[in-house]
Amino acid sequence: MTDIQNHSHANAEPKPYHHGNLVEALVSATVAIIAERGVEHVSVREAAKRAGVSPAAPFRHFKTKTALMTAVAEQAMSRLKSAVSDALAEHTGQDPLEAFEAIGRGYLRWALSNTTHFEIISSRTLIDFNSSESLRRDNEEIRLLMIDLLGRAQESGLLREGLDFDHLVLGARALVYGLARMAVDGHMPEWHQTKSPINAVQLSMGLYISQIRAR
Repeated sequence: MTDIQNHSHANAEPKPYHHGNLVEALVSATVAIIAERGVEHVSVREAAKRAGVSPAAPFRHFKTKTALMTAVAEQAMSRLKSAVSDALAEHTGQDPLEAFEAIGRGYLRWALSNTTHFEIISSRTLIDFNSSESLRRDNEEIRLLMIDLLGRAQESGLLREGLDFDHLVLGARALVYGLARMAVDGHMPEWHQTKSPINAVQLSMGLYISQIRAR
């Protein structure tokens, strides 16, 4: 699924409820509420009202707001994983560092095109991350992909000598997340960025890769 499709899904009106897709309808309703009014206005009852079902109907699936928000995060993580996979599939070269940069760019494009989902997935205070098998699995798959690409780069002599591998992985994750957070929160103009947010964050990602690459 492309980022444009993800974006249109995130901002589309929730589909009317039909038998069998109550969870999907409630998740879509929740995303719409957050986009329009903010996360503080989300409740299970409000999501039910937006989805056009009885106030009691959602509680078979979501007993708390946290459970509902966790379901939104699961959808977000699944779409993020697809965006990363699409970005990696577009990379046709053999250089693992270029592939690593590609997935970083994919993450950034997704975050800036799906700001509501990014807000939910990036705040662990809103969700119960540890209770969700799919969140933990998908997050771990992305982390292991990063480790694999950087490990291959190191084995091929493409990384500068003396870099601590674990901190390199953490630094890359922090950079991409931080850039996305700054762009989504509207901080780029404060740093005198004349380029569009997506261009600015992707150029910063490219600079990071150039600094860790062996000379």
